[in-house]
Amino acid sequence: MELQQSAALNDGPAVSAAVATDRIVETSIPARLDALPWSGFHTRVVLALGITWILDGLEVTLAGALSGALKQSPTLRFSNLDLGIANSAYLAGAVLGALGFGWLTDRIGRKKLFFITLALYLSATAATALSWDIASYALFRFLTGAGIGGEYTAINSTIQELVPARYRGWTDLVINGSFWIGAAMGAVAAIVLLDPAAIGPDIGWRLAYLIGATIGLVVLLMRMWIPESPRWLMIHGRPDQAHEIVDGIERSVIGHDQEADRESFPKMRLKMRDHTPIREVAQTLFGTYRQRALVGLVLMVAQAFFYNAIFFTFALVLTDFYGISADHVGWYLLPFAAGNFLGPLLLGRLFDTLGRRAMIMFTYGVSGLLLALSGYLFSIGALSAQGQTIAWMVIFFFASPAASAAYLTVSETFPLEVRALAIAVFYAVGTGIGGVIGPALFGALIDTGSRNSVFAGYLLGSVLMIAAAIVAWRYAISAERKSLEQIARPLASME
Repeated sequence: MELQQSAALNDGPAVSAAVATDRIVETSIPARLDALPWSGFHTRVVLALGITWILDGLEVTLAGALSGALKQSPTLRFSNLDLGIANSAYLAGAVLGALGFGWLTDRIGRKKLFFITLALYLSATAATALSWDIASYALFRFLTGAGIGGEYTAINSTIQELVPARYRGWTDLVINGSFWIGAAMGAVAAIVLLDPAAIGPDIGWRLAYLIGATIGLVVLLMRMWIPESPRWLMIHGRPDQAHEIVDGIERSVIGHDQEADRESFPKMRLKMRDHTPIREVAQTLFGTYRQRALVGLVLMVAQAFFYNAIFFTFALVLTDFYGISADHVGWYLLPFAAGNFLGPLLLGRLFDTLGRRAMIMFTYGVSGLLLALSGYLFSIGALSAQGQTIAWMVIFFFASPAASAAYLTVSETFPLEVRALAIAVFYAVGTGIGGVIGPALFGALIDTGSRNSVFAGYLLGSVLMIAAAIVAWRYAISAERKSLEQIARPLASME
């Protein structure tokens, strides 16, 4: 048998905390997973996980594209400040959801959290359609954000732990980038649903949220076949189940399991545990790996402010400064979404070949410089609505892989036992500092009606991205094509 356990393991596959210190497992599961070629199994994982980001993109884009409709709604009549507050509520929910569900993801497993977070996300999205004032709308947006925050931790952990090392960077970037396929769908939906000649001004935006939630039910079915992470099971006292899952994956990929070849794979000795104490988590994140923590925090803060500040106020800039009607915003969102998806798709391979440090520095730095340039052109009135959209499309061709690389960096550079919580902590802190402040700040800047005020906000985002590029070049880890256990040895390792 490929998994060799100590004599204390005879009482079954599940382990209690009381005996975990005596239970040792020797395994080559990580090496076996990394040795697999790309296959239909991996493609199905990408589709089943990526479709969540497609739905998130659909829902979030509708929220942005619906800004004008919410201001014109005879029931709600939101101001720009109201919209900024509601968007910040969504991001605040994402922060708290990531922390709570991230802790649970490391404790009870990746697969269980798939269903909990998705159920919350879909039900809260549907409830948003029933909003009657700013308080109810902000509350439902908060709960929607909590669900999607939990999704970030569970999904990014699973990507890292199921995909072979040599494909990990590109896969992670493309899955996170699939958000923008949903964004394009949301843009088209907004064009139809916000057409005043077809649907009333207080009905179209409600239908938009209901349709997004209804479509999301399909994801629940697609999640059923995704296995629990064998790496997580291996450490948390279920080595037999981990072995069974890996055997099944190998049979589906290469037609047979690699049991007979087990001697050719490097092994690890692990002390199984049912959870990791919070004190050990804190010591790992901010003591042992404090330099990696600094890099993750800087990357997350910069991209969160950059993305959320601009994206959540995209429609407001078009309507307030360029006079674009709310029902036409979707047309401008399509090229913006295209740039955001094509960036990870076309540049993602380079993160696995040229390397993480070089590509993170390049994408962050170029994004910041281009934002400063386009912001200046905006401030002097040199851009039309079409020119502004083209500028954003080019900027986010580079910014999209940069933002995804922040999640990639955090999720692959910390040990397995704290991976989901690490994603949660840095996502939460980064989004709390950069994301929650950004939409509200830009909403207030746009309300001034001053192009120079908005330009000042763009400059702040530019400085943050350029600073992050410098930090990444100096301190980021070269994790390309390396196994997760080579990048960060599990805390349970006996070697």
